[in-house]
Amino acid sequence: MAGTLLNKPGFRHLLTRFTTSRRSLQTLAYEEVRATTATPYHSTAFVLHGLLGSARNWRSFSRTLLSNISDPSGWRLVLVDLRNHGKSAGLEGLNPPHDLVNAAQDLADLVKSENWGWPDVVLGHSMGGKVALQFAQSCAAGHYGDHAKLPKQLWVLDSVPGEVNPIHSDGDVERVLKTLQGLPSTVPSRKWLVNHMIELGFSKSLSEWIGTNLKKVGDHETWAFNLDGAVEMFKSYREKSYVPLLEHPPKDMEIAIVCAENSDRWDPEVIQQLESLASQERDGSEGKVSLHVLPKSGHWVHVDNPKGLLEIVAPKISSLSN
Repeated sequence: MAGTLLNKPGFRHLLTRFTTSRRSLQTLAYEEVRATTATPYHSTAFVLHGLLGSARNWRSFSRTLLSNISDPSGWRLVLVDLRNHGKSAGLEGLNPPHDLVNAAQDLADLVKSENWGWPDVVLGHSMGGKVALQFAQSCAAGHYGDHAKLPKQLWVLDSVPGEVNPIHSDGDVERVLKTLQGLPSTVPSRKWLVNHMIELGFSKSLSEWIGTNLKKVGDHETWAFNLDGAVEMFKSYREKSYVPLLEHPPKDMEIAIVCAENSDRWDPEVIQQLESLASQERDGSEGKVSLHVLPKSGHWVHVDNPKGLLEIVAPKISSLSN
């Protein structure tokens, strides 16, 4: 894979490594994106996908991000497959309950299992944003041990940090999950699934995205995620609130929230609350919250406006190297 990337224009110096822990107790599958392996890295960023997604959804943006931050050779991006998703879906040892607390614990277990330093940045999209918030909350509470270190930056990309009111939530998610639960575990082909979803009234783009979550097994296609486990995670995502964490962010940490301008996830009251938290003047005993609006983008921020997202994220991450 690295050889292929080296031959691609614009990614000559970017390397991707696909890895699953080989410890007896398996931890999360992940991919690494590096500018070079000739020199050691000094900083790490974790990238967390959303519900029914996987690490590969964020490969393109992560490579571009790495090439646009200062000192790219000093950084390593770790693209994680969360439990029940991607290459982590079939791993043993990721036991229930399948909630955000355990999803964040998996990240800590990965750090310890691989004997890594703790991540300087954690960037999460949608459900991954709440996993990032839970990671910071558990770390600050000492749940990962005395040697755990908080990230310096936490990025929450188009993810409502409080409880998600079902009345105001995106009904498409519930409809997709209910539809998928009604399908057999194997389907004839990706084309069949996409056409079936379109016939049920889902958009072509959403149907095609669902189709990317299939994997070939013999003559049929099956899900690349554990659907029942993902449903449990979505329930936890809706119920958990991290507003108290935003009200008192841990010392020396910035929680940066990115709201997509055209996203249907946000209520005006929530935006007003975040604006108030971001405008608060805090003493040195606490961290800070920042709020950013990504123009010309819906929920899929890394697809709808990757350049705009890059312009928000890259300078802040670069500032950590200064």
